[in-house]
Amino acid sequence: MSRSPEATPAQGASPTPDASRGLRSLRTLYYARFGFAVAWAALVLAMAETTGPAVIALLVVYPLFDVAAAVIDFRSSGTTRAKAPLHLNMALSLLAAIGLVVAPTSGIPGVLRVWGLWAITAGIVQLVVAILRHRLGGQWAMILSGGLSTAAGGGFILMAGSPNASLTGVAGYATLGGIFFLISAIRLHRVR
Repeated sequence: MSRSPEATPAQGASPTPDASRGLRSLRTLYYARFGFAVAWAALVLAMAETTGPAVIALLVVYPLFDVAAAVIDFRSSGTTRAKAPLHLNMALSLLAAIGLVVAPTSGIPGVLRVWGLWAITAGIVQLVVAILRHRLGGQWAMILSGGLSTAAGGGFILMAGSPNASLTGVAGYATLGGIFFLISAIRLHRVR
């Protein structure tokens, strides 16, 4: 059985310049995603009880940032890795941003339903991408994150039906996702 094109070099061998550049780019992207997620979550927590214009803007910005991150990932991943999941992620995140523009008219429950659906679908895509990249190293956290995102999405949809629906769970979700990106970035430092 041959190694996949995204496999890392054999132990002791140095990676190709393209592979090193791709790993460096992915690591930088993961650090940026961590920083953005934590800052975004702090802002959402400060305003979590309303669906005013500032909160709506924050809610829309998050999936748009995800689109931008997927575009950067797509451009830096080289020609050897599967890109279809990244295309799908871009489309899902763009649809989520559009949905989050409209959802606040239904209040926090509407936002939670859209966010939950996006978390489920994006989590599945993240899981697939991480599994395809497992040989790069540092992907176990992304695999775990994708699985948890899918479960959290169901939780958001259920939470939308409760009388105490709140956006604080969305902030926690973003923070945890950011921590998984940080762990993967750190793990990628260990990949030769």
